[in-house]
Amino acid sequence: MAQPATGRVTLWGIEVFLAVADEGTISGAAKRLGVSPSAISQQLAVVEAAMGAMLVDRASRPLHLTPAGTMFRRHAQVILNAEAEARADLAMADLSGLTTLRLGMIEDFDAEVTPQLLTHLAQDLKGCRFLLETGASHRLLDQLETRALDIVVVTDMGPEGTFEAWREVHPLMSEPFMAIYPKGQEGADLPLIQYTERHVMGRQIAAHLARQNIRLAHRFELDSYRAILAMVAGGQGWTILPPLALHHGSRFHAGVTAAPLPFAPLSRRLSLIAREGVLRDIPAQISTQMRALIQTRVIAPALDEWPWLKGALELA
Repeated sequence: MAQPATGRVTLWGIEVFLAVADEGTISGAAKRLGVSPSAISQQLAVVEAAMGAMLVDRASRPLHLTPAGTMFRRHAQVILNAEAEARADLAMADLSGLTTLRLGMIEDFDAEVTPQLLTHLAQDLKGCRFLLETGASHRLLDQLETRALDIVVVTDMGPEGTFEAWREVHPLMSEPFMAIYPKGQEGADLPLIQYTERHVMGRQIAAHLARQNIRLAHRFELDSYRAILAMVAGGQGWTILPPLALHHGSRFHAGVTAAPLPFAPLSRRLSLIAREGVLRDIPAQISTQMRALIQTRVIAPALDEWPWLKGALELA
């Protein structure tokens, strides 16, 4: 039986409802929004009271929307999209008008680029609060699609780096994959220490090896650059990684040697992505700042150390 409608639905309440719908759990929604599970439960109850209907079936695991919740979800998404567009309009397509910016970044830029970018943005956005999420490309893209993030920097997906039409894409850089050996054991018959196929980059490497009809013995499949490089430096095997991985794990440079792949070359492209038109010129402005940082902090030092990367490691 429907409840009498009381109170008002706020933008925060709508965001909470959509987070619960996307995550399927109260705890997942709480983690995504950075609040306590009790705050999520309380706000969800407020929205349901205001709408006069139960929107979420709390007896299901994971949580499922009721028919009323499914109907409300469509309207809720439209409302939040309109809010984001209004926020961008008020910002006059200029960084100075933003109050909150939610960024998603792959770990590859953790060493220097991300901290420097945030420092520069903080100088431009005096009253802005920054929320940073670091994770795998596919995870960040999912969060962009569900509006949990405003802008993401990720590895391009697929062989052609294609994206859905609702995304605006700003290419940042392209980089080749390298063979990385223990120092003094270049080309030795060692097992491969493989980057995990659970992530986009690992699947790209595996697909490339399959296309070359190459099967490499491996015992380890890891998702950490530092762990892989530590094992290579310790003589446990060799690996295939891009220059950013070595930049990320610079303390292992003394124990490893980087060389071109001993088979057909492979490269990847990194891009900054946002929802088309929502933030107006802001993604382009941030991508320009990132490209400058990448050139000085990543590409120039890498070319000094490995001159043979010239022409393959470059801004996109």
